[in-house]
Amino acid sequence: MESLYHRGVLIINTKDKLQKLKDYIHNLDNALIAFSGGVDSTFLAKISYDVLGDRVLAVTATFPMYSKSELKEAIDIAKKIGIPHLVVEFNDILEIEEFKKNPLNRCYICKSNLFSKFKAIAKDRGLNYVLEGTNADDVSDFRPGRRVLKELGILSPLLECGIKKEEIRILSKEMNLPTWDKPSYACLASRIPYGEEITYDKLSMIEKAEEGLRDLGFSGFRVRYHGDVARIELPKEQMDAIFEKSVREEIVKRLKNAGFKYVALDLEGYRTGSLNEPHVRVVKDVQ
Repeated sequence: MESLYHRGVLIINTKDKLQKLKDYIHNLDNALIAFSGGVDSTFLAKISYDVLGDRVLAVTATFPMYSKSELKEAIDIAKKIGIPHLVVEFNDILEIEEFKKNPLNRCYICKSNLFSKFKAIAKDRGLNYVLEGTNADDVSDFRPGRRVLKELGILSPLLECGIKKEEIRILSKEMNLPTWDKPSYACLASRIPYGEEITYDKLSMIEKAEEGLRDLGFSGFRVRYHGDVARIELPKEQMDAIFEKSVREEIVKRLKNAGFKYVALDLEGYRTGSLNEPHVRVVKDVQ
C-alpha cells in the first residue's frame, strides 16, 4: 500500500476489511446479488464472484425509475466481471397506488416489492442468500428502505464489514473496476419531492433532462422536478461551465425539449438527498 491516506481518508485497515468481506461471503456458500451497476454493488459482485464463482448470480431489475443508460452500463459491467447475470422486469411498481402517491416511505414500499421478487428468484435458483450493497457510510442518510432489508433477511456485507464508500473506491481502482470513480446514482423517483405523484411522464422528463446534461459532459449532478421547473444541482467544481453563454443556452434548450418550461440552477450545488432535507427530523417515524 503506497500510503495510509487516500484523499484524506485513513485506509490502514482497508485490506483487513477486504479479507473480512471475503471470509464473510465464503461462509455463505452461494448468493444472489442485487446488482445496479453502481460503485457498491459492482464491488460486491466482483468480490462475490471471485470467492464463489458460478455459485453467485447478479440480478438487475428494470423499472421506470432506473434509466436506460444505467441498465446498459450494468449489463456491460456484469460481462466485464464475468459474473452470471439476470435482468428482470419490475415495471409494475407504478401500479401500486401507495407508491405512486410518493409518501415519505416511498423507498420502503419499492424495496419491499423489489427484494421480495429477488428472494423468490433466489429460492427458484437454489440460492440461500440475497445480498445488497449498503455501505458503512449509508447509515447517515435518510433511507427508510433499510427496514425492508431487516424484515426480509437481506444481507448487507459491506455494511457488516464496516467498509466505507471511499474504501470501496480505493479497492475498486486497484481491481480495475470501471465504477471506481463513478458518481453516486439514485433512482429517478428521488428527483421528485415527497407528496408529488410519481408518473411515467415525470420520470421520462427527468431521464431525458439528465441524459442531456450528461451528453454535455456534466457528471455527478441531479435534475430535481418541481412541476414546470427543473432545478439543476451541479457539483460546485462544474458550476462555472454553466455560465458560458453557449453552454447555458444548450442546457436550456435540452431541458425544455425534455418537457420543462423553466430551468433553474441551485446555487448550493449537488448534495446527496437534498429533497430529504426537510424530512430528516421525522426519519424515526417512517423507519
